[in-house]
Amino acid sequence: MTAPGGARAEGTPLATTDPTATPTTFDLQGKVDRVESTLHSPRTAAVALGSNLGNRLETLQGAVDALEDTPGVRVTALSAVYETDAVGGPEDQPSYFNAVAVLRTSLPPQDLLERANAVEDAFGRVREVRWGPRTLDVDVLAYEGVTSDDPHLTLPHPRAHERAFVLAPWQDADPAAEVPGHGPVAELLAGLGGAEAQGVRLRGDLQLRLPE
Repeated sequence: MTAPGGARAEGTPLATTDPTATPTTFDLQGKVDRVESTLHSPRTAAVALGSNLGNRLETLQGAVDALEDTPGVRVTALSAVYETDAVGGPEDQPSYFNAVAVLRTSLPPQDLLERANAVEDAFGRVREVRWGPRTLDVDVLAYEGVTSDDPHLTLPHPRAHERAFVLAPWQDADPAAEVPGHGPVAELLAGLGGAEAQGVRLRGDLQLRLPE
């Protein structure tokens, strides 16, 4: 965030309590300053959150708070928490907690992805085993007005339309959401037989807090 009152020496880190504050996030500040001077209309983006290691609910809430603390990002809606058995990868993994956050952001898609990766890293994400257990996933699902075939950031997310553990919380957070090129999230979820048919269970006893 821009420091209140006065300039700062170039290269001097901002004081912050954000656990994801690293050289990566400081580099992001300069990008935000440039982007916000030219981009007057923030865009809506959807981000999927998942965790199956450690205190899963606490980690998801920490990711939400870190996104809200990002310059140029506001979390405007959150889904309920859903629980899903791990599919693929090593056997006997713990189940996942999944959620979706809807954002308003002035960050370009690539910068939003960089921030998502920084948040993952801050919560101990390790990328050693394909589809292995992880403390945190933060995936950019869609970004308003943008489609991309870039393998580094494909938009919309190439498998979002076929994953009930993404579609169920996404519909919850934004009932009118659509996956560009595939159709309304609600229809896609119904086409899979609904959340429960795919082993995606609503955890009504758990709740994420929308940042104030």
